[in-house]
Amino acid sequence: MRQEQRAERALDALSFFVSDARYGLGAFLGVYLMTEHGWDAGSIGAALSIGGLTGLVSQAPLGALVDAVRAKRALIAIAVVVVTATCLVIPLAPQFWSVAVAGLIGALAGVTIGPTLAAIGLGVVGPARFARRAGRNEALFHAGDGAISLAILLTAPFFGNQVLFWSMGFTALASVAAAAAVPRNAIDHEVARGLPPGDMDHTVRPSAWSVLLASRPLLVFAACGALFHLANASMLVLVSQKLALQNLGQGIALTAASAIAAQSVMVPVAALAGARADAWGRKPLLLAAFIALALRGALYTLSDNTAWLITVQLLDGVGAGLIGALFPVVVADLTRGSGHFAAAQGVVGTVHGIGGVLSMVIAGQLVVHAGYDVTFLTLAAVAALGAALFWLAMPETRGATALATAGPAVPKPAE
Repeated sequence: MRQEQRAERALDALSFFVSDARYGLGAFLGVYLMTEHGWDAGSIGAALSIGGLTGLVSQAPLGALVDAVRAKRALIAIAVVVVTATCLVIPLAPQFWSVAVAGLIGALAGVTIGPTLAAIGLGVVGPARFARRAGRNEALFHAGDGAISLAILLTAPFFGNQVLFWSMGFTALASVAAAAAVPRNAIDHEVARGLPPGDMDHTVRPSAWSVLLASRPLLVFAACGALFHLANASMLVLVSQKLALQNLGQGIALTAASAIAAQSVMVPVAALAGARADAWGRKPLLLAAFIALALRGALYTLSDNTAWLITVQLLDGVGAGLIGALFPVVVADLTRGSGHFAAAQGVVGTVHGIGGVLSMVIAGQLVVHAGYDVTFLTLAAVAALGAALFWLAMPETRGATALATAGPAVPKPAE
């Protein structure tokens, strides 16, 4: 088997198994703390926001680290182990500050996983095939997340909430093995950081923040993404809490069912985005993500029926699948030639993360003071605002000019 084929198969496995570590326990953590230890929505939001803020401020420097480090396989393996370890600590010390500190450490490791995986993929396949590779990574990530959620759904009624932590340990070992299976020589480390193949020019280049501030399309993309995550980040957490309160003793199982519903849609949507992004362009696909998110928030308010809430969660698959697949593609479009691919992901991710952190804090307090329906409608309105801004201000990025030869990227008009 050719080295590149071996590398892509190992990347497939890594994308699948790393899903359990990329965002830690995710929505399961809020349900676990609520049902097992009596936390309320406000306390959960406050504790999780500490880790969120840590990840927020660390994305740009850790992205620069990803660009600089050639041992990217070891970097992603270490990050997975650290995230898993912090999650395994939580049931041993479920107090506010211990959970917050574990989230802080886990966030530092977790924010390197996505950029490192994207950089390895870019270094293996090159820019011409990166959109398809990024879509495949995202589809397999969601397939892995869905498989783990299904396993939790089937086993939690028999073995209890500890299955959350067993699954973390298993997938961490599998992720480390998959990272080691990527042939070291299959990665072009200059291409992996956004430079042309064979470019060994180490002259001083603009910083990642300079790249962001000099590129109007990248600024618009960052601002629109912040609105998307402001509306999206807390929705699954809130739905999971609502289901847990209405179905006592079934919170973990129903959270898993909600995640499976979304993941079942994310897999084909992410694959479609990667396969058609070059032909259709990035803009129409990303606009569809905003529309699906706004619709999802509004539909949650129509009924409290368990089946209805889980069915509406299917729309999460459209929004998250498209955003997840196309985020690294758009950043790669707009930073080509800069040598700051991973750092720019961190910079733009920092802006997006502001929305995510604010979402957790604001939504938690809104639920306490105004209830779930008002909160969902507020989040839907934010998503609609993001859609309008994206449609009016964001250009198509397909075919953007390389920064190394033309200064800040200026996208070509859509064909």
